[in-house]
Amino acid sequence: MIRNLILDMGGVILDVDYTMIIKNFAAYGVDARSLYTQAAQLPFIDEFEKGNITPDEFRNQVRNVTKTQLTDSEIDSVWNSMILYVRKESIALIGELKTKYDNIFLFSNTNEIHMQYVRTLFQKEIGFDIFTLLFNKSYLSNEIHLRKPDKESFVYILNDASIDANQTLFIDDTPQNIQGASLAGIQTHLLAPPQTLNDLHNLKII
Repeated sequence: MIRNLILDMGGVILDVDYTMIIKNFAAYGVDARSLYTQAAQLPFIDEFEKGNITPDEFRNQVRNVTKTQLTDSEIDSVWNSMILYVRKESIALIGELKTKYDNIFLFSNTNEIHMQYVRTLFQKEIGFDIFTLLFNKSYLSNEIHLRKPDKESFVYILNDASIDANQTLFIDDTPQNIQGASLAGIQTHLLAPPQTLNDLHNLKII
């Protein structure tokens, strides 16, 4: 019996397009195809998502890799361009599911620049802080210093939340993250586009 849900953020409750980073860097004459994709990214981006380097260190690394003198605001604008819009219908559904499940958690690979942007976006679009009011707890990679798909990140959440893996369902839109959760014994569902949380509810998967 599933008693706990762990949900990803990008691609699950936020619509994202990772290619927007590449497209918007190209406007500055930068080929960023090796910098960042959904499947892989340069090591310093992993470190940024683990909270091991600061936003200023991240921006300097971007300037070094791209061999440009892009300003902080230009880098932030490109970096945040992958975040498109809030899936309001999925947010509403999570509110309903809180009566069905013991716990609903958020687990996102994210970083300080993105979080500053999305907190403002959610406040504007939803009107409240979903990270504290919608979820029992939000596990953000830059705060816990662990990221998907590492098995250790999922084990950390299981231990911190005191929940059983076999009673927990993890939903994510990235195959390697699903594999990492499976290694920790967690039940999983790959949310493959254009499928949404609401589709899973209609299919009685959640």
